[in-house]
Amino acid sequence: MGSVHAKAPETYPAMVAKQGSAPPTPPPPPGMKQHVLVLDNQQAKVEHVHISGLKKTKADLVAHLVKDVLSATSIQEVIKKSNEARQKMDKLAIFKSIAIIIDTSKGERADPHGLDVTFDVKEAKSIKGGVHTLVGNNEGSLVLGLKFPNVFGRAEKISAEYSYGSKKSTGFHVAFTKPIRGDMQKCLTTTAFKVMTDFPPSGYKEIGRGVSVDLSFPSIFGRQSLRWEGVWRELQCLTRTTAFAVREESGHTLKSSLKHILVRDTRDENIFPSSGYLLKLNQELAGYTGGDIKFIKEEVELQLNQSLFWNMVLSCSVAGGVLKPLEDTTSNILDRYFLGGPNSVRGFSFRGIGPHSDGEAVGAEAYWAAGLHLYTPLPFNPGKGGFGELFRTHFFVNAGNLGTINFDEPWNTNLDRMLETLRWSYGAGLVFRLGKIARLELNYCIPMRAANTDKINEGFQFGVGINFL
Repeated sequence: MGSVHAKAPETYPAMVAKQGSAPPTPPPPPGMKQHVLVLDNQQAKVEHVHISGLKKTKADLVAHLVKDVLSATSIQEVIKKSNEARQKMDKLAIFKSIAIIIDTSKGERADPHGLDVTFDVKEAKSIKGGVHTLVGNNEGSLVLGLKFPNVFGRAEKISAEYSYGSKKSTGFHVAFTKPIRGDMQKCLTTTAFKVMTDFPPSGYKEIGRGVSVDLSFPSIFGRQSLRWEGVWRELQCLTRTTAFAVREESGHTLKSSLKHILVRDTRDENIFPSSGYLLKLNQELAGYTGGDIKFIKEEVELQLNQSLFWNMVLSCSVAGGVLKPLEDTTSNILDRYFLGGPNSVRGFSFRGIGPHSDGEAVGAEAYWAAGLHLYTPLPFNPGKGGFGELFRTHFFVNAGNLGTINFDEPWNTNLDRMLETLRWSYGAGLVFRLGKIARLELNYCIPMRAANTDKINEGFQFGVGINFL
């Protein structure tokens, strides 16, 4: 957004610089004298930085972002630091446009090499609304939203959204986000929400009402988040024939938990990555800040991507998690793990792997899953560089298992049990990119190993979502 303008008092300079500096100015108008100004090592001193166009925004917020411009010692460095400041301001998402004007200093006491830098901004509207679709894991939702940017003049934001999903799920949340010292990479977010979701494979509906406070920030290890969440949960049976194992857990529970989330993502893109890796670590401790649910939960996910010949990409994914109830309590079905479906171990129904009661999935306290994928361009590269780039052919092998860990037994005993009863499948299909955040898969799946209680889905399987194994 915006542009860089450099003005001289009586001439129209053409700027010449090395790669990385501002582009050269257009030819001068007829009748004006032209001279060449070489930016490399051209001494300069920024005497003043002006910010114009501020109405609602507090001046100290922007002043903190542009202060580095004052330390520039050459014209090239002035342009570079001014653009860096503009990028920081742009990330706040509170300005409709940002223009930078670099001019020579005026006045009798002005330094011969002095410059004045002016940031001319236009603030964004005080309220924004919209309707859009959101793709979750194997579900699409219609979302109605309102946003109030720059509420108190320091890039604070209030957002409110209502969503209605294709599988009868509904949700509403209101969030207040406060950047720390104008840095959107470091922000504090407070959220109030209500979510209702049906889980037919398990025969219940979950209604959650809660609040959360989240502090997110970058670190040398990746992006981290510290969160407290309090949720009043209600479990309702979907039908009169819901399994007793599910029915006995119906009712209300109150969960108060502390979470730590670490994400390190070096992939070149999210949907069709060709290089890099993704690492996610989640830890959750419930029960020590209130509530009647007590457990500790650990989960990890790793994805590696490597380019091969002929634009093929080999991808490997592994994931696993363990839940341990605390203080002689038992785990709740709302907190357990589930496995199977087009987004995890393909060739099985959604929540089709693991313990079932009267045909309904009841989940377990531990799981592991792995996938090996080979992505290739469409045969003969139709629409190369255009529509064809939205598609990939897909060959995969998936494996995983879901079970309960006995913490009184040695770890190797539990590990052997989880490996001996593993499920696996393979297949091939077509992957389609949905924008930059989601994808659609149509695969032909062949399950090779399953338990008697599992629900398999041999043949064609359709999936849509954000996260895939």
